[in-house]
Amino acid sequence: MTDKKMGNKAPKKAVMEELINNPLLVIRELNNRNFYNFLKFFWPEISNDTFKTNWHIPYLCSELQEIAERVGRRESRKHDLLINIPPGTTKTITCSIMFPIWCWTRWHWMRFITASYSASLALESAEYSRDIMRSEKFKAVYPELEIKDDKDTKSNFKVVKRVLGSFPGRQSRILHGGNRYSTSIGGTVTGYHGHINIWDDPINPHKAVSEVELNNANRWVDTTLSMRKTDKEVTTTIGIMQRVHENDPSGHMLAKKKSNLKHICLPGEIRNYRDQLEPKELEKNYKNGLLDPKRMNWDVLKDMEADLGQYGYAGQIGQKPTPPGGGMFKVDNLIAVEKLPSEVDIKEVVRYWDKAGSQDTGAYTVGVKIARDKKGIFHIVDVKRFQKSAEERERIIRQTAEADGKAVKQYIEQEPGSGGKESAEATIRNLAGFRCEADRPTGDKVYRADPFSVQVNNGNVTMLKGDWNHDFVEELRFFPFGTYQDQVDAASGAFEKVRVGNRVKIL
Repeated sequence: MTDKKMGNKAPKKAVMEELINNPLLVIRELNNRNFYNFLKFFWPEISNDTFKTNWHIPYLCSELQEIAERVGRRESRKHDLLINIPPGTTKTITCSIMFPIWCWTRWHWMRFITASYSASLALESAEYSRDIMRSEKFKAVYPELEIKDDKDTKSNFKVVKRVLGSFPGRQSRILHGGNRYSTSIGGTVTGYHGHINIWDDPINPHKAVSEVELNNANRWVDTTLSMRKTDKEVTTTIGIMQRVHENDPSGHMLAKKKSNLKHICLPGEIRNYRDQLEPKELEKNYKNGLLDPKRMNWDVLKDMEADLGQYGYAGQIGQKPTPPGGGMFKVDNLIAVEKLPSEVDIKEVVRYWDKAGSQDTGAYTVGVKIARDKKGIFHIVDVKRFQKSAEERERIIRQTAEADGKAVKQYIEQEPGSGGKESAEATIRNLAGFRCEADRPTGDKVYRADPFSVQVNNGNVTMLKGDWNHDFVEELRFFPFGTYQDQVDAASGAFEKVRVGNRVKIL
């Protein structure tokens, strides 16, 4: 039968034969149709870990693909996209590493601006993207795409596409394509414009209590990134992060109540944070109240709460960064004991001093001694609390260190400024012969107390009975609204030092 009699059957047959003879064309077609397939296929190029899927990954891939296809057709944007999701959920690999590359396989001309809270974080994602494009696997499936030789840096690399020419000999010619410009929040983007602009983790969680950091990030997103669009009607902005503060860039965007902002909020668990879930119909995908039972089961979440504290957990896992209020410490769960475990069961003991400036300030000098045993239980061994002159204060601190013994490391909280530094140095000289170190804590006292409160509230802290117990417990009971906070501050500092080694790695 001739091709003419068969109509279009012959071309279809030729296509099928080509696909059978070259399976890479099948892979290419499946990847082009579905971003999630692309992500799974190229996962081994940047990770030695086995790919573990969960329903939220194909869901987010579908949302991103919808945006890309609309931009690819150069249609007016339907909405910007804001995604709130816990750390360790493949968010950066999906949005910042894989997504731009997949877009180039279909629309080589697309331009991207990507940003994170630090330049090193932004550049790391860009480097992973380059690694995929340089891999043999990528070159086999997409031989026509490559990075332009003279425009190949982590901060700014450009894509080119080789196509066969129409003239005799079918020599290839190069089509100039899009690029990826990576920067930090607050960094310069002058001269660059994107078809899709992505910010991923715009705030360092450890600096989220800084009003300056928050304002800088919000101002940069509002006034800098928003102006770097190739087409103001088409260019789409995608933001993805775990919540770290009420006024972080997510909270700042949501407060504007824009109708063209789609919000996807996926708490790590919905037993306590169901109200945060967006869209609500996604609740059907949660198993036993969990977003991702494989990677973040209840035991893992409990460890993360211990590390992050109530506030950090509420924000980064629950996506509800509400500052803790009164009743932060459930003091009824603090266990009073007659004696401590034997010395062989104790792993480490520290004492942490929070010094009052003088006896006339109304504040107390406090030294809290905490031990950690082999089972991970914390024991408040002793609290020294007094208002004395500077000379008498230093005498008592030295006397206490001698009673503690040289096995107990002494920490001195160093207040900001030159005066705080000189005061800490004077105490360290006074403690010559003992293990001693100045500590410069950052952030609000409430947030610093948060990890300690989690352990108290979960019954993981004992208190050796002593005449200091009542004042200590009452300060915890009313913190942070009580008259004094010195004992909580010193206990939080001691806990932070003694718990080192028990922390869970959060990816």
